[in-house]
Amino acid sequence: MSSTRDVLIQDDRCDVTGVTRDGAAWLASAGTYPRSTLALWRERPEAPVVLPCGSVFDVVSAPAVFGRRMLDRLWDEGPGSGPVAAHRGRLLMFAAPGTAQRLPSLLRWEDFGRTEGIPPLLCHGAGDAVTVPAATAAQTAAGTPRDSRWLVAPDTRNPWLPGPEVVLWAAVRAARAAVRISIFPHADQGAKVYDVSRRR
Repeated sequence: MSSTRDVLIQDDRCDVTGVTRDGAAWLASAGTYPRSTLALWRERPEAPVVLPCGSVFDVVSAPAVFGRRMLDRLWDEGPGSGPVAAHRGRLLMFAAPGTAQRLPSLLRWEDFGRTEGIPPLLCHGAGDAVTVPAATAAQTAAGTPRDSRWLVAPDTRNPWLPGPEVVLWAAVRAARAAVRISIFPHADQGAKVYDVSRRR
């Protein structure tokens, strides 16, 4: 039986998260030393890594519940999303470089009552860094997933990334949908699967 480390080196897919070799290479390309990042993941595929934003991707961080609503709007009514991670109670949406600089001004410009209900979105761009989940699905001692995992894992060297207008659209739609939310939650909300083949 091969170890997790062997899976990361030899297989195109890394454990259940769906991070592929190409996806890992894309993430690593954001750092100053991509080879070192890939070497770390080969040695310790369960290790999260801190990567800089601004050149390969920006990240928009939303509270987990609202971020999930944004993600649902993107997949149900829009073009899909780029990579998305859950990390410590927030959703990290990977976006096109420049989104972090442009999105706050778009939110202010849209502030005619249409952005009511949108919680503060944290925008990470040039000069910022984010912690990305491990390449494999790390688990706690009790066997439950940790608070850092991929929801839409990187799977290509050139993923489609939403720009600021698409993220704004998703946030506005999510805020409107929040008003019409049912008091009955979906059965197993954490199990939603996003069909990445629908991505642009």
